[in-house]
Amino acid sequence: MPLAWTLGAHAPEDDLKVIAEGVFSHGRARASDGNAEPIACLVRDGPRVVAGGTGRTEYQRLFVSHLWVAEDLRRQGLARRILQALESEAVHRGCRDALIETLDDGVAALYGRLGYRSVAVVSGYVGPFIRHILVKLLNPPAIEPWT
Repeated sequence: MPLAWTLGAHAPEDDLKVIAEGVFSHGRARASDGNAEPIACLVRDGPRVVAGGTGRTEYQRLFVSHLWVAEDLRRQGLARRILQALESEAVHRGCRDALIETLDDGVAALYGRLGYRSVAVVSGYVGPFIRHILVKLLNPPAIEPWT
């Protein structure tokens, strides 16, 4: 029986899940020591979430997926405090570093001021956006003085 192909803009959600799970399980089979745990830090004003960060810890690394602060609360240090909370919990979980990405040059500069260093920049990533990938050492080991 020949293979049936389809190509288009729309595919059934269940079929898309098969593809995603196939990629995920292939990667997991090659990486024996991964133990992904979700991580989140939420800031609320009453019942409303006004800021927060989400991601996962895995392979001794904090992967920050999203960091957001409501427009009216920006420039008050909330992003810094959220990242510090995520990083602190990641260290508690045994992480050695943190990885974060952004498409915003100004946000990349903020992450730089918070101790992250650029490891890759992809110009023309999509449209006018530049993709910044940054890493920060968490709780770096003490450097032995010269004797």
